[in-house]
Amino acid sequence: MDSSFDTLDAAGFLQIWQHFDADDNGYIEGKELDDFFRHMLRKLGPEEEITEEKVQQVKKRFMSAYDMTADGRLQIQEFANMILPEEEHFLLIFRREAPLDNSVEFMKIWRKYDADSSGYISAAELKSFLQDLFARHKTDVPSSKLDEYTDTMMKIFDKNKDGRLDLNDLARILALQENFLLQFKSDASSKEERRRDFEKIFAHYDVSKTGALEGPEVDGFVKDMMELVKPKITGPDLDKLRAILLRHCDINQDGKIQKNELALCLGVKLIV
Repeated sequence: MDSSFDTLDAAGFLQIWQHFDADDNGYIEGKELDDFFRHMLRKLGPEEEITEEKVQQVKKRFMSAYDMTADGRLQIQEFANMILPEEEHFLLIFRREAPLDNSVEFMKIWRKYDADSSGYISAAELKSFLQDLFARHKTDVPSSKLDEYTDTMMKIFDKNKDGRLDLNDLARILALQENFLLQFKSDASSKEERRRDFEKIFAHYDVSKTGALEGPEVDGFVKDMMELVKPKITGPDLDKLRAILLRHCDINQDGKIQKNELALCLGVKLIV
């Protein structure tokens, strides 16, 4: 971290983040990234001429050190690692968690902390989540600090300022990876191609390897499938869509979606 940010606290960090994440997509990238490093150079040497070459040199140096996912953009955790002082590094605990690459694991967390099944994470539920997270990292956090951290997290991630987090907010906190279904062609024409894609998709969501999707496995599949059509769905949206999928695909009504049931539902003929 550079000395020009030595007095920065979580609130100041939030202001900088919101300024440079201009399109509010959860990353600083492209022109936003160049603007940030140009800003940083002005802080470092207000009297010096700032050239495009200098901006790109500083950008390259810092990105090689802090862009942990090597995707050419900064997530909020990576940005925090770059400019927050040590005592404000509570945000980075999420960076030390293994990035989630499966919506099933994400939905397990969602269901656990949406304790009242409202379809949202309240401040109290977020506090419970943070408490468990710190405990797993064997970090002793006083109650007053836990309240402060909860408040800061709500300010950073509660985009519509309604005092609660939705599915998309939590996905950003946990750095959920790109929707698994985006890699498949929607216009796959041959039966063999569709069958091959189906096998990959079912294996991805059948985390328990039981041959049936159940609980958070159904949730994860529904979330990813519906986000292909509607990029941001809420918890209540997901619950409605989950009920519809089960009603149409759960033929034997056991609360699960068997592999052959999902294939039938999607119009894929399996090889027996």
